[in-house]
Amino acid sequence: MQGSGYLYHILPQLRKIYGDDTPELKQAMKMHTQFFNTSNFFNTIITGIDLAVEEEQGIDGAETVSGMKTGLMGSFAAIGDSIFASLIPAIFGAIAATMASQGNPTGLFIWIIAQLAVNVFRWVQLKIAYKQGVSLVTTMQHQLSALTDAATLMGVFMVGGLVATMINVKIAWAPTIGSVPLNLQNNLDMILPKILPAIIVGIIYWMLGKKKMTSTKAIFIVLIVSIALAALGVITKG
Repeated sequence: MQGSGYLYHILPQLRKIYGDDTPELKQAMKMHTQFFNTSNFFNTIITGIDLAVEEEQGIDGAETVSGMKTGLMGSFAAIGDSIFASLIPAIFGAIAATMASQGNPTGLFIWIIAQLAVNVFRWVQLKIAYKQGVSLVTTMQHQLSALTDAATLMGVFMVGGLVATMINVKIAWAPTIGSVPLNLQNNLDMILPKILPAIIVGIIYWMLGKKKMTSTKAIFIVLIVSIALAALGVITKG
């Protein structure tokens, strides 16, 4: 999937290592077109280690490089995508969107700074991986596990916070028992504040677990149900 792209961005360095139009270059190019698929945010670590090995061992390190790429691409894909493609955009996107919705332009700069920081991180990790080479794989193993656990916990925490702050809906329907109106929203708040947004998210999560249900279908269902219930006076904006 990413094999040809990986070869394209590493090819200038391969030419410096093996020379132009040499058998070693052709062999290295063939090796790097093999299947490769990992996170775009952590692929620079693999690139740095690859360059360090090939500069030191030449084409004799082909098996080492191939094994390293195969062994790291899966774990790095999971870690990189969960942190940089899900967690960071969710956190900084929510902060930026909240500030922007309140008319604060700082939210825009927060989002831009976050993206710039990610790109700087990618460049820095390339340099570190190039300097340390294969030894980085063993030294980072436990740190990556701890980082993944911390990111998962923080992600769950942030999702809970987003549910409570970004889903602004409450029950408007107030049935009357005898001559006394019953405020359902107040009763729910006494049981658990923000329980309605949590229930809505739980229902959507359950829906997405069903066969043939996609996020697009879920969005349309939420829109239709929300409009219908609001028109009937059952729910309103919180």
